[in-house]
Amino acid sequence: MTRVIIVRHGESTYNTVRRIQGHLDESELTQKGKNDAVTVGRAISNISFDAIYCSPLKRAKQTAEIIHREIKANVANLDNIPPLQSTEKLKEIHLPLWEGMLSLEVKEKFPEDYKLWQENPHKLRMLIQNGKTSVEYFPILELYKQAEKFWQEILPQHQNQTILLVAHSCINRCLIQAANQISPGYMQHLHQSNCCINILNFADKVQIESFNQTQHTGESLPSLRPNHQGLRLLLVRHGETDWNQQSKYQGQIDIPLNENGKLQSEKLAEFLKDVSIDKTFSSSLLRAKQTAQIILKHHQGVNLELNDGLKEIIHGLWQGKIEAEIEQEFPGELQRWKETPENFQMPNGESLQQVWQRTIEVYESIIDTALTNKLNTVLIVAHGVTNQILLCHILGLPSQNFWNFRQNNCCLNVIDYPKGKNGLPLVQAINIKVKG
Repeated sequence: MTRVIIVRHGESTYNTVRRIQGHLDESELTQKGKNDAVTVGRAISNISFDAIYCSPLKRAKQTAEIIHREIKANVANLDNIPPLQSTEKLKEIHLPLWEGMLSLEVKEKFPEDYKLWQENPHKLRMLIQNGKTSVEYFPILELYKQAEKFWQEILPQHQNQTILLVAHSCINRCLIQAANQISPGYMQHLHQSNCCINILNFADKVQIESFNQTQHTGESLPSLRPNHQGLRLLLVRHGETDWNQQSKYQGQIDIPLNENGKLQSEKLAEFLKDVSIDKTFSSSLLRAKQTAQIILKHHQGVNLELNDGLKEIIHGLWQGKIEAEIEQEFPGELQRWKETPENFQMPNGESLQQVWQRTIEVYESIIDTALTNKLNTVLIVAHGVTNQILLCHILGLPSQNFWNFRQNNCCLNVIDYPKGKNGLPLVQAINIKVKG
């Protein structure tokens, strides 16, 4: 497996005033940007890297240099630290007509194009003068191609290694999208905070282990966008059970949390204690219900609504068995489930399509109710399969991409609807693992 850690640069002088940067190399890190870069370096200093790449633009290169310095300061053998390599393929998006302008100025001067950028960024077109002729240029599509070329070039060089990339908001999103077959049109569905950490695993399938983690910078949850007027959704997987610990397939067998699962839930409850929650929905299975109840100890009076539609997939004859037993009784079936989940049905259980349909129906109903009633924050506690389905749905992925998302026990995902019912969902974080 090749592991890739992707970091966005620290806060820059242009970020503070919301000025479009793109290829411009005038802005530098603020003191906060430098401080956050230090925390990133310390947070990942326990990882042994085989290569470190960065964008050549100043704000990313400064961030990478600080991270590189911190990694060196925290290891005994400097011979094991790879050099910092700059590559043009990690440069930020090129927005030639907008660079240097404030976002507000772009919105006022190019209202239609700005709206397109926000809602359908892959359709944004700019005409660039090349001598006496105008050349048609699609910034996001070009950046997406750049990301694809980067993976094609870099991955063969680092098979079964761990590499670090330090770059920018848009190129980071395109790297993650291209790796996971997420359409370029979904770029505005993903967010990158300054100095956030993302982790991708490349094996038989690509997996997002972690997305837009910000805890190391002191920001527990990614901040709401300016002018946020919609809903924040906190999507949680239940805590650990004995069957999780033993790697047994649970499905809809009603197994309670074990002591570690309760401890995980307590840590998440502490993490969320200062977050205002308006309503909570949970799978009716005991392990999810218990997780929700523990979280709500800090939120007295918040209604908990149980919903059968959020239950885990029925594993049928696999329930209660570990993989070795399943392989012995149903040879080759596990491999089919992992390789082509979209065409698979558990023996005497559910197909992924059946779970997909009931999960999305419940989710859309919850979102519609929350937005109609102008709720600010809603908590949903469910299961690995249901959460992975929801992340696919939000990012426009079909069921064959079901395995692209890791969901650890008691992890937290954050999805915002910053513009309410008429706006796009924004994935703020995936698989936050609360430490305590």
